[in-house]
Amino acid sequence: IAPGHRDFIKNMITGTSQADCAILIIAAGTGEFEAGISKDGQTREHALLAYTLGVKQLIVAINKMDTAKWAEARYQEIIKETSNFIKKVGYNPKTVAFVPISGFNGDNMLQASTNCPWYKGWEKETKAGKTTGKTLLEAIDPIEPPKRPTDKPLRLPLQDVYKIGGIGTVPVGRIETGVLKPGMVVTFAPSNVTTEVKSVEMHHEQLAEGVPGDNVGFNVKNVSVKDIRRGNVAGDTKNDPPQGAASFDAQVIVLNHPGQVGAGYAPVLDCHTAHIACKFAEIREKIDRRTGKAVEEAPKFIKSGDSAIVKMVPSKPMCVEAFTDYPPLGRFAVRDMRQTVAVGVI
Repeated sequence: IAPGHRDFIKNMITGTSQADCAILIIAAGTGEFEAGISKDGQTREHALLAYTLGVKQLIVAINKMDTAKWAEARYQEIIKETSNFIKKVGYNPKTVAFVPISGFNGDNMLQASTNCPWYKGWEKETKAGKTTGKTLLEAIDPIEPPKRPTDKPLRLPLQDVYKIGGIGTVPVGRIETGVLKPGMVVTFAPSNVTTEVKSVEMHHEQLAEGVPGDNVGFNVKNVSVKDIRRGNVAGDTKNDPPQGAASFDAQVIVLNHPGQVGAGYAPVLDCHTAHIACKFAEIREKIDRRTGKAVEEAPKFIKSGDSAIVKMVPSKPMCVEAFTDYPPLGRFAVRDMRQTVAVGVI
């Protein structure tokens, strides 16, 4: 569950970077919907972040239909606008279920509502063919669990590190790739701490192994809470362990920056669970977003809508990977002035 308010977008990014599917909640109220999908609206920003952070399955719930008096015309208007804008973001509207709901009153959440006789239900295309249903709950059923990359080396971005009396230091996070087992020797980057895993648990149950998609806590030997922190990444010491990067190249797409972005620009990067100030050290080339071909070498500036290859220098080493090797560690959001100004892949 991720909050909608601008002040909490950092939490929204953390939550979204760990999700397989997103439910975009859209407010149907007069003026409310329009504000949400305006150029700097929250709905737009959330959809874009979800797509960039790799959440490829989407459900759209049109909420507060009771305040819109369950008007079919209003619903159709919202669906049309929303389809257009999620398409621009990268989603295919044909694969998305649209459901009119009232969260407050419970309409179409678990049971079909009697307040919208005009609503014949949602339909969407899946790999298996067409799926249909009426409620939000039914729309969650056909979500396809992604293939879990267990064959890749371990990557586990830390979300938090707890000190638990009588147990010791317990890092917590979601396994993105690989497998985590008790007895393994893991390295945390960029902290360069190496230790043995004593136990792995999920929802207070001991696991023989944790696999991708699992949010786990694991107990480590002789490591202080001060040694490792959120944003660090754990990996297998013997199998391609993660390393901190002092700089890296990325393809950056500028979404909404009021001015121009040039070398020296230093916003905050949100990559997996890391939240680190990062400098655009050099804009190497501007590229066509659709073809990926270079259109201008070493441009002085890039602006909204532009895509470029940029040399990034984090204020302290951060653990990133090439998108092709480890997708969850190879995409990021660039935030400044309380909004997402750009997104990127490494």
